[in-house]
Amino acid sequence: MVEIKNSQEVDKLRAAAKVVAKTLALLKKEIRVGISTEQLDKIARKKIEDEGAKPGFLGYRGYPATVCVSINEEVVHGIPSKRIIKNGDIVSFDVGAIVDGFYGDAAITVPVGKVKPEYLRLIDVTRSSLNKALAVIKDGVRLGDVSYAVQEFVEKEGMSVVKEFTGHGIGRKLHEDPSIPNFGIVGKGLILRSGMTLAIEPMVCLGKGDITVLKDGWTAVSSDGSYSAHFEHDICVTDLGCEILSKA
Repeated sequence: MVEIKNSQEVDKLRAAAKVVAKTLALLKKEIRVGISTEQLDKIARKKIEDEGAKPGFLGYRGYPATVCVSINEEVVHGIPSKRIIKNGDIVSFDVGAIVDGFYGDAAITVPVGKVKPEYLRLIDVTRSSLNKALAVIKDGVRLGDVSYAVQEFVEKEGMSVVKEFTGHGIGRKLHEDPSIPNFGIVGKGLILRSGMTLAIEPMVCLGKGDITVLKDGWTAVSSDGSYSAHFEHDICVTDLGCEILSKA
């Protein structure tokens, strides 16, 4: 079960999440047609280290880069390379950082150049589904209520949540219990308590939401080739709601 953090621990989580938020903001500013994902990874690493933090993903279970850069039908865990960003791409950045032994972890999806309306809508729906989940969270709420809030909104918009990957607790480890699916049943699951720190992260596809992991062992793509978007925030449960730790 996820631990209830004391104020000093939450401060460290807040500091790590703030580094992640600053890094995501920089990546959003720097991305452009013609830049490579490898260049974006270097930008992210420099920013994290300049902030006095350590990259949270580099070397994690053998992951070879600082940031996950997932493009179009790539759902999560895209490995930076010499691949060039093109006009019309949608690009998901997932960033982690470590400060004083505590992790921050957040994600955004951004459009590049002239993007088709249906892909812009996908981004908006995914971002909004995260906000729907955050609006539900407070002391005493069941985890299933949070998961259902994402699923209900996404499916009402005619899209699909990815079920193979979930949100998670966060703290001294990047991934702590509990797993937080983006689908669920109201009134079921763990009871949330003030001081719990969680990473909420809907991943949404225009198609069915099934995924396939490529031969690199990391990059997960939609099985039907449909575009995907990903947003994530670190939060701390409070008596009346939640504090977004990774807010820019």
